[in-house]
Amino acid sequence: MTLNLKQLRDVTERSVATFMQAALGAIGTNSLMDLGVDQWKMVVMAGASAALAVIKGYIATVIPVGDDSASMI
Repeated sequence: MTLNLKQLRDVTERSVATFMQAALGAIGTNSLMDLGVDQWKMVVMAGASAALAVIKGYIATVIPVGDDSASMI
């Protein structure tokens, strides 16, 4: 099943927002608490979070739950 333009924009917005939130949160926490984790590892972790957001958004559009968006509610 393919996503229509509205669904594609919805999934893209959610995954970009997830990436930005995860990256800024992880980098900010690492800076404040000195966790000793490399910055590039924080970005990779944020990318993994965004990938999971894409998968969740696609599943939410395929399964007939909720409205015609990437939301499962």
